[in-house]
Amino acid sequence: MVILCDTRQQAGKHEAKEKWWSENGHQLYRSKLAFGDYCLPPKVSVDTKMSMLEIANNIGGAHAEHERFKRELMLAQECGSKLYILVENTDGIKRLSDVQYWLNPRLKTSPKAITGLRLCKAMDTMQQRYGVTFLFCHPDQSAEVITKLLERENDVR
Repeated sequence: MVILCDTRQQAGKHEAKEKWWSENGHQLYRSKLAFGDYCLPPKVSVDTKMSMLEIANNIGGAHAEHERFKRELMLAQECGSKLYILVENTDGIKRLSDVQYWLNPRLKTSPKAITGLRLCKAMDTMQQRYGVTFLFCHPDQSAEVITKLLERENDVR
């Protein structure tokens, strides 16, 4: 089991608990918690991207950025959380298959920038490998989409 521990818990003062968890196959991750000292990860999480350029940079940008993004996906998977990446865009992209036709404006100045087709394939691979789901919407719709995802995944009525 993965347990989140608040970063305000003083390091070195809870060694007995940490030792027990480690010996019993549990993983402890430090994270700022809104309340409490320990909790389980959420069942669902939504990460928003403000544009196609942002997600293109996360996936096809610098190696360090790609690795950081991949680690985030892997951590959500390890924690048993369903992660949605909601890409807000005004490019008319509504589903993953539309991404292959996206024209990256950075290609005009940098021929090595990621193409829509490559980005689409990378996103599809990440969905299969890490269980993440990429969704797309107009920025005006994002609050409603996020609310519906959280309600559905948490059975809120």
